[in-house]
Amino acid sequence: MKSGALIASLALGLPGAIAAPPGFEPANVVPIVGRALPNAPDGYVPTKVSCPGPRPTVRSAAHLSSNETDWLKKRREKTQTALSDFFDHVKVGDYDVKSYLEKHKSNSSNIPNIGIAVSGGGYRALMNGAGAIKAFDSRTYNATTEGHLGGLLQSATYLAGLSGGSWLLGSIYINNFTTIDKLQTHEDGAVWQFGNSILEGPDTGGIQLLDSASYYKDIADAIDGKRKAGFDTSITDIWGRALAYQMFNASDGGIDYTWSSIAKTSEFQDGDYPLPLVVADGRNPGELVVGSNSTVYEFNPWEFGTFDPTVYGFAPLESLGSRFVGGSLPSNESCIGGYDNAGFVIGTSSSLFNQFMLQLNTTDLPNFVKDIFNDILFSLDKDDNDIASYDPNPFYQYNNDTSPYAKQTALDIVDGGEDLQNIPLHPLIQPERHVDVVFAVDSSADTTYSWPNGTAMVATYERSLNSTGIGNGTSFPVVPDQNTFVNLGLNTRPTFFGCNSSNTTGPTPLVVYLPNTPYTTLSNETTFTLSRDDNVRDDIINNGYEIATMANSTRDGNWTACVGCAILSRSFERTGTTLPDICTQCFTNYCWNGTTDSREPGTFEPSVLIEDADSAAVAAIVPSMLTTAIAAGVALFTLA
Repeated sequence: MKSGALIASLALGLPGAIAAPPGFEPANVVPIVGRALPNAPDGYVPTKVSCPGPRPTVRSAAHLSSNETDWLKKRREKTQTALSDFFDHVKVGDYDVKSYLEKHKSNSSNIPNIGIAVSGGGYRALMNGAGAIKAFDSRTYNATTEGHLGGLLQSATYLAGLSGGSWLLGSIYINNFTTIDKLQTHEDGAVWQFGNSILEGPDTGGIQLLDSASYYKDIADAIDGKRKAGFDTSITDIWGRALAYQMFNASDGGIDYTWSSIAKTSEFQDGDYPLPLVVADGRNPGELVVGSNSTVYEFNPWEFGTFDPTVYGFAPLESLGSRFVGGSLPSNESCIGGYDNAGFVIGTSSSLFNQFMLQLNTTDLPNFVKDIFNDILFSLDKDDNDIASYDPNPFYQYNNDTSPYAKQTALDIVDGGEDLQNIPLHPLIQPERHVDVVFAVDSSADTTYSWPNGTAMVATYERSLNSTGIGNGTSFPVVPDQNTFVNLGLNTRPTFFGCNSSNTTGPTPLVVYLPNTPYTTLSNETTFTLSRDDNVRDDIINNGYEIATMANSTRDGNWTACVGCAILSRSFERTGTTLPDICTQCFTNYCWNGTTDSREPGTFEPSVLIEDADSAAVAAIVPSMLTTAIAAGVALFTLA
């Protein structure tokens, strides 16, 4: 990882990125106290509960669930209002977007449908992704002023996260869809206390060794309870419990909180915020390496499952742990509740980090704690360290003719980025969801110095080409190879893919690619950096804000207009609306046109773009990234 002094934040000089004044409280912010719903019947231990009527079953993935379709009716009404508010301060030239939205509001399918995808990459991904979410959130101080993008989050229908991105989702949603400002506060009791390594445990003000011993005792007791109740445990159980302490609550890690509890909150039921989607991969039986043909699973507040043809089914999330057979729950089997512990879910998506848990025997912990952990480790083959064990397998004997998992009594789930699709695009390109535009926040560590090079985009595109197999009819915009991403600078600035939908093989969203770039600080922490002080945390979050807003539109005064054009593009196509001139200009500047340069690039080691936080100096920066892009021959009007 390249090191360097922390650069003064751009936020000091630009309107809108400045810190909120003392005492400022954004409207509609739900305090972190009273998180979600503590609905697990017995803490971390999956427990028998009364079965609902009718008894739970696995459903086909041929359509969206009735839960999702019913929820969408409410959410889409809310996004129409939010979009209208968004276009109060995001102007698309002289085009009257608000009148356009009003004209078509009677048919919600004509209104833009927005998805946001936050990549994996450990704490780097969490912090960079948090900066983007902060920029997109209308509750962020000054984010709804000219040059900013506040309100895009409120206008989105879906928010997907993977690995480190799933930690971000977990922190936001299990804390009642709180704000990034609330999570990163410097006040005592802040949720994001990253100064202590997750291997140490949270700093509760006592002697750290004693804190760590108590921390691991609580974790060990919880997992031991699950094991004694007859459920298989894996290193992910340890990891997920430890992770929850840093993402949910420093006292008990939200042990009673399940992912399905999100669906039980009144605000979510009313469609007040986007649908959270956590992505993980399946590892095929007998395989140790996850390939491009792996099954991609999603956790949403109602279900766990996949659209992939291997399984092509979804199980009710709050009934995981129940022994389904062939998609049904036999009459002699009990319903189980509490299996979908929220920490276990986001730990599943980031099980690559299980390697940290293997270090526990080197720590100074009480022997009884080590004994419990060693019982888990002893039962695992060394090549199984990356898995989360879902036992019983909810898809046992389901789709026997196509599923490689149908004969497996336990389901092996691994980190969502192990198939190289490190941006959780998969659930957002499913035709049934009709997503028009995806804002893809890429914090991947593809290069020597932990910067992205488009690998995640390439992996999703290549997977979509297998249309008769694992691709299952999904489509994705054409993207170039990784060398082209670097040689043409597509990994250093926003780039639009799929601008011309007629050039795609099927319905696909326009993808706004937002790669991690050093605007105001070197935001390329290595993936396995486990601690950092609050100033570093805040600098990387602020840098993510600047990436999303192109330094509050100082790098391109038309940037927010171009974001507006990307949002409206597919809607304009459906309604036969002529593209405004400003959008033609934006697409000329930001759409990849098919140009490639596949030569092997040199070492990619970018410098901080803005070292002087003074706004006048920022405004004087020439040439801009946009000018550089055009000079490179990337942004031509021929759209891909």
